[in-house]
Amino acid sequence: MFMRYSTQSKFKGLNANLKFVYLTYLKSAVYSRFSFKRSGKTMKNNTLIYGLVGLLTSSAIATLLVTNNTQAQSPNSQHNIHHPSQVNLTQKRGMMLHIDQHFIEMMIPHHQQAVQMADLALTSSKRPEIKKLAQVIKKDQNREIKQMQTWYQAWYGKDVPIMAMNSETMMQRHQQMMHQGMMDASMHKNMMNMKVDLEALKSASDFDKEFIRQMIPHHKMAVKMSQMVANKGTKPELRQLAQSMIKTQTLEINQMQQWYQVWYNSTPGKS
Repeated sequence: MFMRYSTQSKFKGLNANLKFVYLTYLKSAVYSRFSFKRSGKTMKNNTLIYGLVGLLTSSAIATLLVTNNTQAQSPNSQHNIHHPSQVNLTQKRGMMLHIDQHFIEMMIPHHQQAVQMADLALTSSKRPEIKKLAQVIKKDQNREIKQMQTWYQAWYGKDVPIMAMNSETMMQRHQQMMHQGMMDASMHKNMMNMKVDLEALKSASDFDKEFIRQMIPHHKMAVKMSQMVANKGTKPELRQLAQSMIKTQTLEINQMQQWYQVWYNSTPGKS
């Protein structure tokens, strides 16, 4: 009973190689024991042979024990190898960590443009519907700007950098997002081509018509940017804000398109 228990206890913690060598050692010991029952030259030869086997086996066990202990002390050694899939996963996580920051840095100046247009509408529009919409846009987007500034300070420990939509820094942000897969080429092109022309709006013969013509594509770009962070952002608060922007500005786009069709009997961008 003791022999059986002792053998079983020694098996615990051994890998397959150690178990094989250990069994070989036990086998040699058993054969050596039986050889004592024989006499003369046979007993001496068997004793010598099994003695050598035991010596070699003991040496092998010692070597494997060192290897086994080394592996046991470094259980994650294989995990430290950077496989391509692991590197890609790390890169993707890095991208996701930057998308929230880039979104805020781009959306704030984008909102500020809309607020500037709304301010002009409050003083220059001849249609009460446009003035009412301008009040809503100004209120909502100023509130969202303040919220994003607060989050940025809390999350990144600094103020949001001041960037104009067509500044060199903003262009660099677009390039980074394209490189990281957060923005496709068509979206980048649309953002580059989209320019709010405040001077053209101020001097337009029909302010309301020009206001709608500029505000619709401006809103559409905001929706695209918001969809990006709503799908890939890491901050729940920012994803919720992005979803709210999508809903609100999509409704405003539809409303402006309806007004344009009724007032000018045409579709924005085709007249």
